[in-house]
Order: sequence, then C-alpha cells, then structure tokens
Amino acid sequence: MYAVKLPLQTANPEYIRDLFNTDLNEDNMQINLSGHHLDITPALRSYVATKLHRIERHFDNVITAHVVLTVEKERKKAEATIHVNRANLFADARHNDMYAAIDRLIDKLDRQVKKHKEKLSDHRG
Repeated sequence: MYAVKLPLQTANPEYIRDLFNTDLNEDNMQINLSGHHLDITPALRSYVATKLHRIERHFDNVITAHVVLTVEKERKKAEATIHVNRANLFADARHNDMYAAIDRLIDKLDRQVKKHKEKLSDHRG
C-alpha cells in the first residue's frame, strides 16, 4: 500500500489517478513505464518522460516507448524498446545511480534514432 501526502489543492481524484498511472501519453508518443524490484515514483516517471522528449526532437515518428527500470543488487538498470517508423530500437544501460542509467539509456537511443533517420533519408533520396 502506498501512502502519499498531498497538498489540499491537489487531493482530487483525477490528480491521484494520474499520479499512479503507468501509461503516459505525451503528445503523439505513448510511454509505458514499469519497474522490477522498484517502485516507480512520480519523479522517476516525469524524468523519463522529459528525457524521451529529446528523442522526439530528432525524429517525430516515435510511436511507443516501453521503459523498464530494474534494480539488480546494487546496480540499477534501465532498458527501453521504442517503436519508430519501420523499426523497433532497443537499448539498455547500467549504473549505480538510476538517473545516470536513464541518461545513458537516452543517449544510446538518441544515437540509434539519428542513425535510423539517416538510413530512411538515404533510401528516399
């Protein structure tokens, strides 16, 4: 059971439902976030969502993103599969800090998306 203290103005049912919702739909990209041996906090959820917007900046045909955050002993692991136009891209990253693992993951995905975008433009031109 989760116990969350909310300010009085945010204690409405819609805010609470959105707070614990694991499927985020930001603009055109749907983000599915799950945790293994880890509780997904609102801070982690918003951090992942803002970082994934960096990928949308380079390539706006990102349809879905499935992100899994895992704790393995003392190592934190972040892995993601994103579905873009004509491809599925996968990356994972490990670090002692979860936020650093997410940063590494986004860097890897960003490089893959740029490479995929170049492949698409080379075949069309």
